[in-house]
Amino acid sequence: MPRRQGYALLIALVAGTAALAAVVAFAGSLLFSGPGAKPVAAPGPQGAARSPVAPAHSTGHWLATWAAAPVRGVTDPEQGTDPALRTIHNVVHTSIGGDAARITLSNLFGTHPLLIDRVTVNTLPVTFRSAPAVTVAAGGQIVSDPVVVPVAADADLVVTLRTPTARGPVTVHPNSHQTSSTEDARGTRPTTDWRYLSAVDVRGDTAAGTLVAFGDSLTAGSGSTTDANSRWPDVLADRLHGRYAVVNQGIAGNRLLRDGAGPRALDRFERDVLGVGGARTVVIALGINDIRAIPHETDPARITDALRTLTQRAHARGLRVAGATLMPYEGYRTWTPAQNAVRIRVNETIRAGGVFDEVLDFERAVRDPSRPDRLLPAYDSGDHLHLNDAGYQSLGSLIDLKGLLRTQPSSDAL
Repeated sequence: MPRRQGYALLIALVAGTAALAAVVAFAGSLLFSGPGAKPVAAPGPQGAARSPVAPAHSTGHWLATWAAAPVRGVTDPEQGTDPALRTIHNVVHTSIGGDAARITLSNLFGTHPLLIDRVTVNTLPVTFRSAPAVTVAAGGQIVSDPVVVPVAADADLVVTLRTPTARGPVTVHPNSHQTSSTEDARGTRPTTDWRYLSAVDVRGDTAAGTLVAFGDSLTAGSGSTTDANSRWPDVLADRLHGRYAVVNQGIAGNRLLRDGAGPRALDRFERDVLGVGGARTVVIALGINDIRAIPHETDPARITDALRTLTQRAHARGLRVAGATLMPYEGYRTWTPAQNAVRIRVNETIRAGGVFDEVLDFERAVRDPSRPDRLLPAYDSGDHLHLNDAGYQSLGSLIDLKGLLRTQPSSDAL
């Protein structure tokens, strides 16, 4: 099945005329064996983690096939004064397939209860504790009942929500690099925001677990082609051929140590990594925004200590951790030699060991050998910070599948 789905497919699904996708024949051997991740307790409404185990009314082997971290709450200018019968069509791209699905809805940044009175997955109705409507508390999230619908790997899936009394703010993941749409009495309009939807799980018996890509814009795919699904986690998912799920929890502008573009990584790790269905492995690619964004972090030890803390928290839940070196960005409008010196020190510590189970040397994969503080021109999206499709292809191809997806954490990372 092609990785890029046309916008025409979205309109067809919205109109209810598209046929259900054919059941995918699973292939390939399991990458490892062993028990699934342990259930994650919800620490409270603002940081509620979604349990990896199946909710009431479901059985089987559940894994996340897609996820997107909530970033912020926005007052939707398209709502106007009458948001009645507002419909949102979120288009997401799967990494693995299954014979049933369940979704997670988030009202993390809402200040009022969120009523959603109709939900469908590829036009099939979704329920919540057997009811067609659900109210999500301000700051909360909820997991649906399973819906029996064939979900193909490496394919677009449409999750439609209707919010008859949306009062906002709307919990969104902006700059998704995927075309979704909103619909009301005035018509249908495209958007690149994912709204309220934060995860899709599928039930199946072929994929062995879920890898969570946890990062910033370079994980979220800034600079990649919209609707091409060419972010490096997409490239990795293609290499795995449905044998292992990959979900992208990158947030453009996200930092380790400070809030800003979304909650800081130290605070969102519980929900966006440990709470992901079937999480076994995490790839952490964070730290560059702490260095380059104001206020600048000038102490490389604070960054590496934070990365080490994330590794320890992942180990406590039995996850294996791979971590990426920080990529060069000389030529970007805010670059300075002092910032670059901090980046180099962080990379030296990462390469020396003791931070992650495994090091992914993203810097060496994309730097210009003749000017190592810059991106290779063939991989530069044009701003000297973000990659183009070829650059993300390089990162996704770099990862050694056998080493990355071993079951046990390494004893090297302290």
